Amino acid sequence: MIRLFAAIAVPPEIGQGLAGRQQGLPGARWRPPGALHITLRFAGDIAEDRADDFDAELSTIAGGPLEVALAGVGTFGEGEDLHTLWAGIEADPSLARLAARCEAAARRAGLRAERRVWKAHVTLAYLRRAQPAQAAAWILANSLLRSPPFTVSAFGLYSSWRGEAGALYRLERAYPLG
Repeated sequence: MIRLFAAIAVPPEIGQGLAGRQQGLPGARWRPPGALHITLRFAGDIAEDRADDFDAELSTIAGGPLEVALAGVGTFGEGEDLHTLWAGIEADPSLARLAARCEAAARRAGLRAERRVWKAHVTLAYLRRAQPAQAAAWILANSLLRSPPFTVSAFGLYSSWRGEAGALYRLERAYPLG
C-alpha cells in the first residue's frame, strides 16, 4: 500500500511569504514551506497496481498552464472541532477543471468517488485543541492574505508518509500542463 495524492506544489517564494504568517496560534502544527501544496485529488492508501493505474490516468490529463493566487484564510471544522487552518485560492475555472479531471482519472483508475466537495486551498497548519477565539483572532489578523499570481505549468503525484513532525511528501511523478 502507498498513500498518494495529486497536487500542485506552492512555489518556494510563495511558501516563504506564508512562513512569516505561521505563528501566533497555540495548538497549531505549522506545515513547512516545502510541504505546502494545493491538493487536486487525495487518493489515500492504495495498492501498488491501483497506484500504477492512477498514475497512468493522470498522465492523460491535458490542459494549459494556469495562473493561481492565494486569497484569504480560513479553517475546516467548527468550534472545538477546528482541525485545519488554510490559505484560500482565488476562484479560477481552470483550476477547478484540473481538479475535476483528476477526480475523473481517479475514478477511471478504480478509486472511489470523493465524497467531500473539493475546495482549493493550501493547508497552513493542523490544529490540536485550538481555542476558537484564538483561531478567529488569527484569521482576522491574516484575512487580507493575497499572494502574487504564480504560473502552474505542471502538477504532480505525491506519496505521503507520517513522520514525527507530521506528514512527509515526495514527488513521484510530474505531469506537464501545456
